[in-house]
Parts: sequence; C-alpha cells; structure tokens
Amino acid sequence: MSNVTIITDFLLLGFSDQQELQILHFVVFSAMYLAILIGNLLIIILVALNTHLQTPMYFFLVNLSILDLGSTSTTIPRSIANALMNTTRISYSECMAQMLFFLFFMSSDIFLLTVMAYDRYVAICHPLHYTSVMKWGKCIQLAGGAWMAGFLNAALHTGTIFSLPFCSNVISQFFCEIPHLMKISCSDSYSSEVWALVFSSALGLGCFVLIAMSYVQIFTAVLRMPSIANRQKAFSTCIPHIIVFSVLLSTGIFSYVMPTSSPSYHLDEMLAVIYSVIPPMMNPLIYSMRNKDVKTALWKLFYWKLSNKKTSP
Repeated sequence: MSNVTIITDFLLLGFSDQQELQILHFVVFSAMYLAILIGNLLIIILVALNTHLQTPMYFFLVNLSILDLGSTSTTIPRSIANALMNTTRISYSECMAQMLFFLFFMSSDIFLLTVMAYDRYVAICHPLHYTSVMKWGKCIQLAGGAWMAGFLNAALHTGTIFSLPFCSNVISQFFCEIPHLMKISCSDSYSSEVWALVFSSALGLGCFVLIAMSYVQIFTAVLRMPSIANRQKAFSTCIPHIIVFSVLLSTGIFSYVMPTSSPSYHLDEMLAVIYSVIPPMMNPLIYSMRNKDVKTALWKLFYWKLSNKKTSP
C-alpha cells in the first residue's frame, strides 16, 4: 500500500503508439462508428415516421438501437479523438463515467435481447394470443426492466472498482475496462468485484439459456410449418440472432474472466472490439434491414424525399 498515489487521470494506451497505426485506428474506428450511427439512427427514424412499424417488435428494436448508439458513443469517439490528437489521457472522473455508461448500455443490451427473444417466441408459438400478451403496458415494463437491470449492474461494478486504490494510471486498452483497472489496483482485496463479475456472468449465461429455450420453441414451431419458404425465412432470421448474441456474450465474458494478456499480442483489444463494436454495427442489418416491412418503409422514405426535391422550386 506504500505505492498508492493519488490518481487524477489515466493513460489509455490503445492499440499502438506508432503514428501510422494510429492513423489506421482513426480511419477504421471512424468508418465503423459512421456505419453504427447510420444504421441505428435509420431504424429509429423509420419506426418514428411509419405507423405500420409502431408495433411491440419494432418498439424493442428502437430500444436496442438507442442502447447500441449509447454503448459505442461512450467509447469510440473518445478513442478516435485520442488517435487523432496523439494523446492517451482521460481524467479520473471521465474514466469512471465511461465505465458506468458503457456497462449500463451493454448490460441493458443483453437483457433487452432476452426480452426480444421472448417477444418472438410469443409471436411465432402463440400468434393468436400475441396481442393480448404483448400489450403496450407490458412492453414498456419489459423494456424499462431491462434498462433498470442494466443500470444496477453498471452501478455495482463501477462503485466496486473505483473504491479500490490504484498504483498505476496506465490502462492497456482503448477504453476504461474492468479487468485492466483491476490489474493496476494496489489492493488484493477486490474479492467483491470478482464476485460481482461472477454474478454478472451468471446473469449473462441465464439470459443465454432463456434465449436458447425461446429459440428451441421457435424452431420447433417453424418445423411444423407446411411452407418451405416460411421455414427458410424463419431460420434465416433466427439463426443470425443467436450467432450475434453468442459472439457478444462469449467474447464479453472471456474478456472479463480471463487474465489480461500481454500487450504485444493485443488480444484484449481485439476481444473488446468484437463484443463492443461489432454487434452494434451488425444488429441493424440482422434485426431490421433484412425485414420486408423495414425495406418498404425505407423505400417510402426515399421516395418521399425525392418527391419533395422535385416539387421544391
């Protein structure tokens, strides 16, 4: 404990301190963030403007888009700015806020994906009871519960981590992540955070089990469908959902449970990109852009814009 110093800021080392790699980092992250912004904002705009899309399923999709925008906006812009300005500093309070909001959005994302799986289970396995089961009041409660559970999980981890003393301010990651902050802690008494991580991992695995059970029921119902086209459509929609969620959960848990790796291999950074950036970039394409109703709404929006341009003086 004699090595404890007052930490006023941290250094986010990121991927590399070489200028060429920093430029590559800036370009790649900017492109990914732009794709995330366009895809998720487009879903929000389409659902807001098209009354045919204002159903429980698209209500949950809008919530998912907001969470994806929130999680990536918490980490990527700061990383892009650091690469552009060739700096690594982030203040103590900014690091704490970044961890809180990132965990809040990511945790809520996982809980919401579980709710969405339940929504699809009711829609496919009990279509006659869907309107009576998925009423707007219940949808708001389910979405609100996902947001609340995510915030409580984030507050638990943030409060536990930042109650620890730190012997170093060097974080070998492009954002403030729990394992790397635990690594630079001087205290050996972070068992409370270890148990919090075990608890969160158990919650994540519980969500995965619920989603898997929902999709088993969905696949069973789909296999009973007489139409081969309907079966192929259902499978092509559901299987990508499971793949993306599995990648998100497995890489996330692996990043938080495994010991921090050697910086020379950049395994931690790669895993962080996979679970924090790739799903928000893919979710609009998987959950919405392959949907016929969304495509129709998108064409109507473009047609309306073109019509306004032609009629304008």
